[in-house]
Amino acid sequence: MRFNYRNHVRGSLIYAAGDTAAALLQHDFSWSRLLGIAFIAGTIYAWEVPTYFRWIDHRVPHRPGWTAQLRRASLALAYFNPLWIARHFVFIRLCSGQLDQITWDLLPMAARSFLLNAPVSLLVNYYIQNKLPADRRFLVSALFSGVMAVYYALSANW
Repeated sequence: MRFNYRNHVRGSLIYAAGDTAAALLQHDFSWSRLLGIAFIAGTIYAWEVPTYFRWIDHRVPHRPGWTAQLRRASLALAYFNPLWIARHFVFIRLCSGQLDQITWDLLPMAARSFLLNAPVSLLVNYYIQNKLPADRRFLVSALFSGVMAVYYALSANW
């Protein structure tokens, strides 16, 4: 377990910025949500995502050829699965004080989000896992998550 100050600060700022933009688009901004997501991203996400990416490095070392590279991307995609997305939805509702909206209905919503975005996510994760140095992967993954938060907010309004 490694402590990386930059990951914790960047995670807090980037996830919170993406989620805040999404909340503003949905007319659902709250300070508790902003601070809560910043805290969760700066602690849980900033630790677990780089840890999982290091596990991918050990499990499937960088090798030439598309097979290993696709495996690395697929493992990253598998990590950000519907249960991970549903957990994030729970965190948003907890931080927003919307406890009554934490129901099993979040699972199908997370599954749809995952399936609809899997092709794009696979491509982005391919780039993250195979083209970036290890110390930049969390940063770019967080930026992608921030963009996806805005996308989810816009698609909910469409």
